[in-house]
Amino acid sequence: MTFINKLSAAWATNNSLLCVGLDPDIGKLPSHLQQKSHAIFDFCKAIIDATADTACAFKPQIAYFSALRAEDQLEAICEYLRTTYAHIPIVMDAKRGDIGATAEQYAREAFERYGADAVTVSPYMGFDSVAPYLEWKDRGAIVLCRTSNAGGSDLQFLTVDGVPLYQHVARLVAEKWNTNGQCGLVVGATYPQELAQVRSIIGDMPLLVPGVGAQGGDVQATVNAGKTANGQGMMINSSRAILYAQPDQAAGEDFAQAAGRVARETRDAINRFRG
Repeated sequence: MTFINKLSAAWATNNSLLCVGLDPDIGKLPSHLQQKSHAIFDFCKAIIDATADTACAFKPQIAYFSALRAEDQLEAICEYLRTTYAHIPIVMDAKRGDIGATAEQYAREAFERYGADAVTVSPYMGFDSVAPYLEWKDRGAIVLCRTSNAGGSDLQFLTVDGVPLYQHVARLVAEKWNTNGQCGLVVGATYPQELAQVRSIIGDMPLLVPGVGAQGGDVQATVNAGKTANGQGMMINSSRAILYAQPDQAAGEDFAQAAGRVARETRDAINRFRG
């Protein structure tokens, strides 16, 4: 099954556009986990189990694992997802941006080592930096376009042929680079007007949309700007707001129950505006 087919099925099966980001910060983990040798795996597994019925994708951020020398735990998490929740795609958030043989190795890392269904990549070095990922005909390459950070405007708003660079990137990916039909774009929820512009350029191509939750992106504006005609087309990511939801001690919630509750609330809030 291709990345796009799996994502489309997950949108329908879980009635969800919510992508759950896995950004495990060891300092924010529950105290009873922090001293365990596999704390990262145990934490992420509990989050996955609590949110799998509300997610259309899971997005591990590779830096949170590699900084802790926890790549083996990331492998175990991806294996757990593939075997237990095989219907939900894994989007490896790596933002790789190299060319040639180096990019080929990054593709192998994402797709062979971790078994990801898609990976985020940077277009700054042009088509050469994306082409090695397209050799994997069934996997997705999700290209940075209009990112959620304020500094993204330093480059993404530069004018190219009379339009902002981010729109040029969107058109390049939609019209020339999407050779397998498995590409997507990263566009931040913090810029709904730009999100709408990108949607008008790319048609039904999927968007990975960070910025909802801790970064303050507005859910209604995001959905209205980025959804496709059938109310799909997006993986709206929330990481910290779900991972580190404050437990409701009066209700006896633990960290996983709190994460599941916030994920359901976020999924339901998104669905209110899908039409």
